[in-house]
Amino acid sequence: MARKFKSMDGNEAAAYVSYAYTEVAGIYPITPSSPMADHVDQWAAQGRKNIFGTPVKVVEMESEAGAAGTVHGSLGAGALTTTYTASQGLLLMIPNMYKIAGEQLPGVFHVSARCVASHALNIFGDHSDVMACRQTGFAMLAEGNVQEVMDLSPVAHLAAIEGKTPFLNFFDGFRTSHEIQKVAMWDYKDLAEMCDMDAVQAFRDHALNPEHPHTRGSHENGDIFFQNREACNKVYDELPAVVEGYMKKINEKLGTDYGLFNYYGAPDADRVVVCMGSFCDVLEEVIDYLNAHGEKVGLVKVRLFRPFSIKHFVDVLPETVQKIAVMDRTKEPGSIGEPLYQDVVSALYEAGKTGIKVVGGRYGLGSKDTPPASAFAVFEELKKDEPKREFTIGIVDDVTNLSLPEAEDAPNTAAPGTIECKFWGLGGDGTVGANKNSIKIIGDHTDKYVQAYFQYDSKKTGGVTISHLRFGDKPIKSPYYINKADFVACHNPSYITKGFPIVRDVKPGGVFMINCQWTPEELAHHLDAASKRYIAKNNIQLYTIDAIDLAQKISDQVVCVKEHRVDRVGTPEEVMTTEYIQELYAMQDGVYDAAYGSVEFPKPTGDVHTFVIGGGGYGIPLYRKLQRQGIPCAAGILPVHDREYPVAKALCEKVLEIPAFTMPEDTMLAQAKALIDACETVYCPCMEFGVCNSYNQELYFYAKKQNKLKNLSE
Repeated sequence: MARKFKSMDGNEAAAYVSYAYTEVAGIYPITPSSPMADHVDQWAAQGRKNIFGTPVKVVEMESEAGAAGTVHGSLGAGALTTTYTASQGLLLMIPNMYKIAGEQLPGVFHVSARCVASHALNIFGDHSDVMACRQTGFAMLAEGNVQEVMDLSPVAHLAAIEGKTPFLNFFDGFRTSHEIQKVAMWDYKDLAEMCDMDAVQAFRDHALNPEHPHTRGSHENGDIFFQNREACNKVYDELPAVVEGYMKKINEKLGTDYGLFNYYGAPDADRVVVCMGSFCDVLEEVIDYLNAHGEKVGLVKVRLFRPFSIKHFVDVLPETVQKIAVMDRTKEPGSIGEPLYQDVVSALYEAGKTGIKVVGGRYGLGSKDTPPASAFAVFEELKKDEPKREFTIGIVDDVTNLSLPEAEDAPNTAAPGTIECKFWGLGGDGTVGANKNSIKIIGDHTDKYVQAYFQYDSKKTGGVTISHLRFGDKPIKSPYYINKADFVACHNPSYITKGFPIVRDVKPGGVFMINCQWTPEELAHHLDAASKRYIAKNNIQLYTIDAIDLAQKISDQVVCVKEHRVDRVGTPEEVMTTEYIQELYAMQDGVYDAAYGSVEFPKPTGDVHTFVIGGGGYGIPLYRKLQRQGIPCAAGILPVHDREYPVAKALCEKVLEIPAFTMPEDTMLAQAKALIDACETVYCPCMEFGVCNSYNQELYFYAKKQNKLKNLSE
């Protein structure tokens, strides 16, 4: 079957498939799952039809619990219903999940698996949310990359309908949900062909209807509850065969070999890793390398996690296996082992294979990167006569000492000929958006395979962003950060002045480009000695570009936005006049430099009557606003390594600074308080105070006591 190719991320792939089998979508936006619901909402608004010939009805509720209630009610009324969620949002759906499973309703939850807040909030990916749902009765299907999300998502919907069991279809949050790959798409005709319309009709006939009422959601006492609870056993016993049947249908159409469990590696492997999710692709790369160098290792990829089929798991294991490492992307404190580890140990015991040594490892919590070095470390540990029963990878555990050592010079296992690029930017500066467009152009308009992943910190806007782009002639299955790139670009020159070791990301002989307005003399001043040494030693090609000014000079049209609306459109010569720049930015001294195509804003000077308690990047928009209004201001107390410091230094009349990773002396605090005393207005954009910036919290309360603290809107 010939399929069209398109560049998309895992969220879009899941949404594309789910739309075909969905009549009602009960949604509530939650990062990083909201793009799935957003895609479905947009397609429904455009009138796109599912395989039943109707647009999806989208119902947005005011909480995840409300969305789950909508799914439950809609399924009870006989409509095939889907939702999209993750993390705390998924946990809020658990009460309804028990009911949906208990009533054997064929709903599907697409989950971009994400960390659940424990000692701290982490918005990124692991499997802690889906593992909290094991007891609900939902079947659980896992995918490891964007293509698998596209290929296998139909199984969740089709098996739910025929097997009368709701499905939780999950893939790694961010690592898969937001990773862009060039994937082969389903044709909706093929998706329709695989759907058992008799099973769909049976589901609809079972719906609540005043014409043929029946009991639903009753109350039971201890005399019969237990018996009725056990009555579902047969459904779950038969479900693996149903899932396998649909995987076979998919294999027939696509020429693939998807199974409940898939083995990859040497047929006579003595060491095997068991895993599910995106780390499987990393393991495959490392397995190819090790087996090519005379070792015998393999991988069992878990696809149907619930119900766990002992027979299918044991059937894919090589007879020669002696040691198994089970990798879980979650932590269950106080447990003998993590969920997948316990399943594997139990399965081997039940199958009578008690001679195999089984150990358990944890990886990737909170989206901690798992490069090939981590996979090499696992197989190296399995070589030992007595490998650690419990271990971690990707971190240095100096508390409980469970981490495995990882080689700094691990071999490059990416597909030969793959070009790797890395772009450092500031959240909100357009770097990520531009790179998304670039990689989609390459993927959709050439024969190249592509991959793009975007690394953020929690703040996103105003924080550091790193774009990791790969493209080449062979499929790319490298779900980990680029550490040695052919091309590295730095789009924020403050990263250079702050001493970020960006140049070390460049491969020997690679290209390093800095987007800045520096002269060669200024560049030589700002680059530290270590960077210069690395450039010289590794024959790095160094370029600078003033991209912003260049874009303005070569643009045919300029669009100016004022107060959230388009204010003026025209050629640069028509629009970018000094008079209009002054009007646009409400600044008398702003000028347009026609020679360089740039807007110049001088630092306001004069008496300081405004003080900004800054830190962490929160003050950057305020400094710019005050500058554009021509208001001189003071800022502090700022460590010199703070991302806010270079902006404050450039835009503020006075900056109270301290060395990196130090606390201010009493004299500095007294100086800051004296400035507050002298100023009429004090702002505090940052309201997150911890040990490291407790001094700014002291200034906050001092200004508040003086009745000088103003809201940012004032």
